[in-house]
Amino acid sequence: MTKPAYVAVDWGTSSFRLWLIGQDGSILGERRSGEGMTTAAQTGFAGVLQAHLDALSAPADIPAIVCGMAGARQGWVEAGYIDTPTSLAAILTGAVAVPGQSRDVRILPGLAQRSRQAPDVMRGEETQLLGAIAADTKGEQLVCMPGTHSKWVRVVDGQVMGFSTFMTGELFDVITKHSILSHAVAGSANMPTDTGAFEAALKAAFDKPALATNLLFTARSGQLLHGLTAAGAQALISGTLIGAEIAGALASAGQGASIMLVASGRLQALYEDAFRTLSLSHKTIDADAAVRRGLSAAAEAIWLKNESKS
Repeated sequence: MTKPAYVAVDWGTSSFRLWLIGQDGSILGERRSGEGMTTAAQTGFAGVLQAHLDALSAPADIPAIVCGMAGARQGWVEAGYIDTPTSLAAILTGAVAVPGQSRDVRILPGLAQRSRQAPDVMRGEETQLLGAIAADTKGEQLVCMPGTHSKWVRVVDGQVMGFSTFMTGELFDVITKHSILSHAVAGSANMPTDTGAFEAALKAAFDKPALATNLLFTARSGQLLHGLTAAGAQALISGTLIGAEIAGALASAGQGASIMLVASGRLQALYEDAFRTLSLSHKTIDADAAVRRGLSAAAEAIWLKNESKS
């Protein structure tokens, strides 16, 4: 049986994912919890990590590579940002060591776009990007990473040229829970998904994104005047937000750019439906697999290649 080589950790704001990786690259163990940065900042990052390593009986001398919010200013150790435009390889070399630990723990940096017209940052998604696109990939890629804050990244010949953040997931949460439209979606969780309403709203917002806030209100007026169901209202809100997001993301892309979707679960199905509806060809890569590949690439660059030289 292969021996453990290193630990790979994706540490989000509210989630924690850890994989014990063997010398042959296989996954020897996995841990998941809700002990993200918000919790770990109170209980202690080192303690959270060690508890999960103990649960997997991980050797005390193997290193750990970490990405995500553990490297934020309010995280474990600030890992800073690498400015765009930049090569994908620069992410590998920007890892920051966590001081005072018995094992070698490194945290990967985020990416920053310092344009005054379009300032933007990402932390965690850069590792998914690293795992999704090979450094020697030619041509223009538009990488979509949906979530609470969806990221669209423009990569040309292995160079990260820039990116945009869309607050789609957070806006959906706020609108459906804290706006007048919360009444329109009440009870939708117990109803089948209204795919037709989603696709119609998606097309309308994609074609005329400037009307997005007007289209959102039709979730209420459609119920009052035309009997729109709660599930239909929820689908309409979701379709409107995603349609406006895709329209905005494509506005700055080249004509020949190919779309790569990095997602899993419900979001993967939702965005694949959106791309099909809009007749946009794309390739899908599982988000978990992408972040593991990115962490593995960093671990190999930091430790395994150094070992082979010694």
